[in-house]
Amino acid sequence: MVKRIQKAAVLGSGVMGLGIAAHLANVGIPTLLLDIVPRELTKEEEAKGLTLEHKEVRNRLANQALQKLLKQKPAPFMSKSNLALIETGNFADDFHRLAEVDWIIEAVVENLEIKKSVFAMVDEVRKPGTIVSSNTSGISIETMAEGRSEDFKKHFLGTHFFNPPRYLKLLEIIPTKDTDPEVVSYMKTFGEEVLGKGVVMAKDTPNFIANRIGTYGLLVTVREMMKGGYSVGEVDSLTGPLIGRPKSATFRTLDVVGLDTFIHVANNVFEKVEGEEKEAFRVPDFMKAMLEKGWIGSKSGQGFFWKQGKDILELNYETLEYEPRKKLTTPAVEASKQAKKLNDKLKALVYADDRAGTFLWKIIAPVLLYSAKLLGEIADDIVAIDRAMKWGFGWELGPFEMWDALGVEQSVRKMQAEGLDIPSWVTDMLAAGFPFFYKSEKGQVFYYDRGEYKPIHENPKVIHIKRLKEQRDVIKKNSGASLIDLGDDVALLEFHSPNNAIGTDIVQMINYALEEVERNYKGLVIGNQGKNFCVGANLAMILMEAQDDNYFEIELAVRQFQQAMMNIKYSTKPVVAAPFAMTLGGGVEVCLPSSRIQAAAETYMGLVEVGVGLIPGGGGNKELYIKYLNSLPSGVHFDLQQVANKVFETIALAKVSGSAAEARELNFLNQRDGITMNSDHLIHDAKQAVISLYDQGYRPPVRKKVPVVGETGYAAMLLGAQSMYHSGYISEHDLKIAKKLAYVIAGGKVPYGTEVDEQYLLDLEREAFLSLVGEPKSQARMQHMLVKGKPLRN
Repeated sequence: MVKRIQKAAVLGSGVMGLGIAAHLANVGIPTLLLDIVPRELTKEEEAKGLTLEHKEVRNRLANQALQKLLKQKPAPFMSKSNLALIETGNFADDFHRLAEVDWIIEAVVENLEIKKSVFAMVDEVRKPGTIVSSNTSGISIETMAEGRSEDFKKHFLGTHFFNPPRYLKLLEIIPTKDTDPEVVSYMKTFGEEVLGKGVVMAKDTPNFIANRIGTYGLLVTVREMMKGGYSVGEVDSLTGPLIGRPKSATFRTLDVVGLDTFIHVANNVFEKVEGEEKEAFRVPDFMKAMLEKGWIGSKSGQGFFWKQGKDILELNYETLEYEPRKKLTTPAVEASKQAKKLNDKLKALVYADDRAGTFLWKIIAPVLLYSAKLLGEIADDIVAIDRAMKWGFGWELGPFEMWDALGVEQSVRKMQAEGLDIPSWVTDMLAAGFPFFYKSEKGQVFYYDRGEYKPIHENPKVIHIKRLKEQRDVIKKNSGASLIDLGDDVALLEFHSPNNAIGTDIVQMINYALEEVERNYKGLVIGNQGKNFCVGANLAMILMEAQDDNYFEIELAVRQFQQAMMNIKYSTKPVVAAPFAMTLGGGVEVCLPSSRIQAAAETYMGLVEVGVGLIPGGGGNKELYIKYLNSLPSGVHFDLQQVANKVFETIALAKVSGSAAEARELNFLNQRDGITMNSDHLIHDAKQAVISLYDQGYRPPVRKKVPVVGETGYAAMLLGAQSMYHSGYISEHDLKIAKKLAYVIAGGKVPYGTEVDEQYLLDLEREAFLSLVGEPKSQARMQHMLVKGKPLRN
């Protein structure tokens, strides 16, 4: 029986060890972070009169690393309070404490002998049954365990996290021949369900899956750039979102990762393979020259790109001088931008006979072939390879999915015409009448494997809305949303308008969904699997109506939205909102009145309307205020003014949480709301919350009056805003918005402590919203946001 992981230790406080420790703290696991004892004092330590025997000195490396964590961006912690879960120590004084933990993760320097000596020490102190793993990015896992006890070997494996561990989804698990299958199974489930990772089983080969293919593809790109006379900027303009890759494309990614790290990873394969493959991993001389100069990227201030004032310059790899950044635009690039689906974009690019098409074919075809050649050597199936590249490198399509998108038969004909070496299993697959690597039937996806299509097996907690809609009839849909049967008598309302912005179509579907659920279901989940949960109301529609002086239309739309939110709140069946990623403005207003919120760990919540010259209009001010009041312990005296001030500050400063944990600190979530670490499990967890509420005999909240701070509270809130205005922190128009917001939260001109009903607060909110919509400066802010995508400070 495998021990449950309740406490962990990380050995090594370098970049990866630190990131892993932070992520363990994010999921609530107390973690011991150890590093070596320093050999000499710093000047600061000498000045304090410290010696090498002082604990402060002996724990310096781990302590300093931990302090760095708080300053890092993007933030490794989901909440700064998680820092308390990490305890520091050193190898000399605290190694015996490894007997207290259930999982020991090694993240020391990438040197086999050093790692082996650390594991020899670990074997002496660990309790039997304790899981031990290495975060190596390429050293043989099998070799590291040589000479260790039988129990150590049974509980030892590779767990390769990707940097930064909080944000990158991939976790490669690499068992050895001695690893107990029960340990492997446990770690896979633990990785998915507790750590929130996409887990891929990898073979014990150099650089495992993602780094092996990713590094190969990057070096192919560099060589083709040099052969074809392309510039660094031109390559990045082609190898990012245009082909379904991250915005950082090729060279910006290298700058972020660090050229030193990349060269180390490339050399790791170079030293272990032979022939043509060895040449493929040879790092070009100009990159070695950059390394010698210290031009390794973001951490050194310059790399392939160098920011000079507002300008970003690109490196000329022939002269090693910086020049203005270039982009490549060709007919193929323009044609691809007209295509809506990535498959069509790729075909328009890769088969085009121009500079963009030629380049992309020459860098994509080798990666497809290399991935096919490595099947069986680095992973057992194509699914593992595709997932590793998507989860580790942020590719929208893995190599075999991309091959399908290009058309396997068409691309293979082109490869054959060019004399490229195609693995026999691919040509055999086509000859046997299997035209794709993947196929979908009634919502079930199958992958090709040794002469047949096999179903992809996934964690039962993974629900794909798109596949669900293929399997069963959609109950009802319109342009903005669909109502779907989730099974087990639970319905799902999915938003699918552009950016999931809320317009009249979504409001209509909310009301229909609630009526349908009242009649035929246990409850409703409001969720989707778009890029973001919801970025707010349809701003373009509001601005257009305002510019046409159609205030009656705007007033009607706001009133209907407010009523729909009240319908959610007082539904007799439970409604669970499942937010993730950007959940802003109207998106928050949908969540707050729900019976429960089940948020993805990476949820960025905020009522941000002041950025477009408005205040929340769908009940957001009222609901955040009530949620705050409800979070206070009953029977305990509290200062109502403090509550009003906190809500005012949160909305007036457009505070957005950096995670679901921070959303809880801002009172967008309360202690009853849930947080899901693995976003793929979010819909499942929200569905379970609905069933649980229903089974407990759910009753809607009792309608009751709300105590407000009234005129005196309004004056107090205004005082803070005026102080910021006079100090130059906010503009005159910001002050005008703040006055309206303070008036709404205070409950208007009533005495302190007056209890008012919700409709009264909604009316105040709607009036304030409408008055601001008519302001020219607010309209200028809306226009700026729609055109530029960022707020205007006017």
